[in-house]
This record gives sequence, C-alpha cells and structure tokens, in this order.
Amino acid sequence: MPHNLTPKKGNIFIYLALIAIVIASMVALKHCTNNVPKDTDIADTGNINIAIEYSPLSLYTYDDTLGGFCYDFLRLIEKRSNHKFTFHPVVTLESTLAGLGKGTYDMVVAQFPATKDNQNKYLFSEALYLDHQVLVQLKNNNGNVTAKSPLDLVHDTVYVVKGSPMRSRIENLSREIGDTIFVAEDANYGPEQLFLRVATGEIEYAVINQSIAASLATHYTNVDYATGISFTQFQPIILRKTDTTLCDSLNYWIEAEKNTPQFKSLQSRYF
Repeated sequence: MPHNLTPKKGNIFIYLALIAIVIASMVALKHCTNNVPKDTDIADTGNINIAIEYSPLSLYTYDDTLGGFCYDFLRLIEKRSNHKFTFHPVVTLESTLAGLGKGTYDMVVAQFPATKDNQNKYLFSEALYLDHQVLVQLKNNNGNVTAKSPLDLVHDTVYVVKGSPMRSRIENLSREIGDTIFVAEDANYGPEQLFLRVATGEIEYAVINQSIAASLATHYTNVDYATGISFTQFQPIILRKTDTTLCDSLNYWIEAEKNTPQFKSLQSRYF
C-alpha cells in the first residue's frame, strides 16, 4: 500500500515559514549587493570639476609639468572611472568652498580635515592620507625657537588661511590654556604663501599642515615646524552634503586604487 505523501496539516505552516525566510533572504541579499558600487554601475561619462589647492603635496608645477600626490592619485582614479576630471587650481579656501556650494566645483581637494564640525556642513571621502597641523616660525641664529609649545603663544598673533579649521583649533587651544592667542585670517593666500611670509620675516607665526611645512622647509632651513598644534587627522576630499551618490562612487574608486602597485609607488615618491 503506497505511503501518503500529503504533508500533515501542522507541517504546512512550517514549510510556508521556511519558504518565506528563503524569499526574504534572497531579497535582502539582492538589496545589499546593489548597494556596492561597481565600475559597471557608473555608466555616466560626465565631467567632474575638481578644485585642487596649489601646494607641494596637492598640486605643483615644475618645468611646465603638473605633479603632486593628490593630483597624481586623482589621475589614477580618473582612469578607473568613466568620468573626465577637470582640475581647477585654487589658492583661497573660503572662495573655493563657496564655489563648491554654488555648484562650480563637484569636489575640493584642500588642507581641510574631517572634523566633527566640518562633517555637519560637508560630505567627506575616504582619507587620501594622514596629516596634522603645526606651528611655523623662524629659528634664531642658534637654531632655537621662541614658541616651543602652544603655551608660549599667549598674547601672540598666529596667521591661518581664512575659512580653514585652523582658526577653531587655535581658539580651542586658547580655552584649554585659559588665556588668549590671537588669530589673524589671511583671505588672499594659501598655506604655502603663509609659510613663505614666515620665512621672509613678514609674519611671526602661522599654522599649516605638517606635510606642506616639511616639503617647503627643505628649501628654507631657517624655518621650524616641530611644534605640533593638533592630533593626526584624516585628509579627505570635500563634497556637497547632498552628493551622496558621487561620494559613494569616489570612496569605491579610492579604496580600489589603494590596492594597486601604482598607489604604492605614489606613496614612496611623496612620503
């Protein structure tokens, strides 16, 4: 006599529940997979306008040749993406960030760390490199400096690029030490020019990123940059708060390119 293959009534609910779990898992897996950016997902070949700060690390010119870690890294990313990158060298940070807000630029590459306050205003990519802020000052004839720590800056004036987070960092230092450090914002020049103003004795102190100071100090041995002002900070690319899709794609390109021999070659050349 053949066996009865009809499932018992109590088991029907179990089968249905198992089928529902399988279907839900397949839908969730498809959703997660679709959220991972791929080269084939980025079919748009439109132009991306990039404002890039003119500095020894980001962008420089030498015998009519463009170079710089950030510039060279972005050129590698351009080849990986289906986009054309148009670079706009800039000096003043404040007007550049205004251009980002107006849509003149799609990305900004500048000495602008992803602090908590900045994250409320902008989107930031994965870090291109790590850096920190230092005090730039002249050495005396004996090779010594006046300010060996932030405590020595009380009642002195420190110059920063206008619109940069260096101002808030110095103001925080003032609160921490319980006294005043005056801050002067320069609206006309970038960090490289501030370094040169210190080197020529035009101003006494400036705060810029260590990477720029170290590069320039090889040519200006009378300038000291050993006094740290901040902890190590991530140095990402800046985007508009609403450009989440572009930021996701950019992060994918950055992470993919960091695993290539070309990226390791760039690191060896610039750091």
